[in-house]
Amino acid sequence: MADTETPAPSLYESREPIFPRRVSGKFRNLKWVLMAVMLGIYYVTPWLRWDRGPELPDQAVLLDLAGRRFFFFMIEIWPHEFYFVAGLLVMAGLGLFLFTSALGRVWCGYACPQTVWTDLFILVERWIEGDRNARLRLHRQKKWDFRKARLRVTKWVAWFLIALATGGAWVFYFTDAPTLAVDLVTGNAHPVAYTTMLILAGTTFAFGGFAREQICIYACPWPRIQAAMMDEDTLTVGYRDWRGEPRGKHRKGAGAENLGDCIDCRACVNVCPMGIDIRDGQQLACITCALCIDACDDVMAKIGKPRGLIDYLALSDETREREGHTPRAVWKHVFRPRVILYTALWSLVGIGLVFALFMRPEIEMTVAPVRNPTFVVLSDGSVRNTYDVRLLNKHGEARPFELTLTGNDNLTLSLEGEENTTVDVPANETYLQRVYVTAPNGTEEAQDERTAFSLWVEDLTNGTRAENDTVFNGRDN
Repeated sequence: MADTETPAPSLYESREPIFPRRVSGKFRNLKWVLMAVMLGIYYVTPWLRWDRGPELPDQAVLLDLAGRRFFFFMIEIWPHEFYFVAGLLVMAGLGLFLFTSALGRVWCGYACPQTVWTDLFILVERWIEGDRNARLRLHRQKKWDFRKARLRVTKWVAWFLIALATGGAWVFYFTDAPTLAVDLVTGNAHPVAYTTMLILAGTTFAFGGFAREQICIYACPWPRIQAAMMDEDTLTVGYRDWRGEPRGKHRKGAGAENLGDCIDCRACVNVCPMGIDIRDGQQLACITCALCIDACDDVMAKIGKPRGLIDYLALSDETREREGHTPRAVWKHVFRPRVILYTALWSLVGIGLVFALFMRPEIEMTVAPVRNPTFVVLSDGSVRNTYDVRLLNKHGEARPFELTLTGNDNLTLSLEGEENTTVDVPANETYLQRVYVTAPNGTEEAQDERTAFSLWVEDLTNGTRAENDTVFNGRDN
């Protein structure tokens, strides 16, 4: 008797790429809008201008590594203010937890850069090679004729141009975009710029054109973390098997009335960019892009069945729906303790950052006593200490700063290279000024080991002040 069992697939069988079919619907339209907005922001932002005065760059968003500053429109972040960046990263993490807890992997399906650029690459591929069936035939065609070579080369060139624009837009965030663009075209840009562009272009070309869903499944850690953020009340894409099963073609005849609403057309599978069947239940590979919902709703409309066979749903509603009851309102799933907690934490961090941003001083001062030597005895017997004072002027213009001393009337202050206690600090710079503090001979300060006092700096233009406490070392030190 002949063996009729289907042979198992080879462990070394080459992977067949996924070619999702074109679909239309409200979720697909939402993805188009979000893709256009996010790509527009990414590519256009480096070209926006913002007037900060003659001493500062006029690029609205700039990561000035050479000047060690970050400019974001009217906001300027200095190196010692990195806590703002840390706070934004904390907000991003909490925001990811918040949206995942409420709507599953909505970030992955709509806003992740891998998803956005993959969607763009698939769109270009569909324009050049056709929809799913045409692309499948071309892929399975063993012989490379002129038509296949022409289509593939055209597609790869278009992909590479998008990837090159992606890498180019990234480097524009780190220096003046118009100047760098001219230097790149004329060959005068720094080799680091070309190297960065080519690396980013290569990774974008590979990830968006070839790796695609494999990045989400194997390289990204979030699919393995997201389960901790979700519970039975999380709204995520699912299949109502109690309504769809048993599935089958709705032909006339005996038994047709016992079939569920699913006609096993595989439309949900054919449109999935991850190549999964949502009817098999929740899976690590599902990014909840909801394209399967659009495809299924379209089929249900054609066969006269109600929409929602595949939909955003929560596990906690399964029992209710199986019994014929309506699911709970969406807001009851969204506004629950876990989501409210994440929202509160996210808001607190955001409010704290805004408060810190608008309360930060316009001038700052740091004082470092010179330790070698700790003090100097002058010819008249007085004792002098030396301090290196760093004055930070955050204004876009040079300002006169006056240094004063408080906390001890016997100590006097003088500035190296200055006839008085006023110094002009350049715009948007840290200025190093050497300061001398002297205690006359015979005073307690000249004899005591340590005497506390305060150094003050005042912006004579608007009266802004900053203070730093330090100590004076006498002879007994």
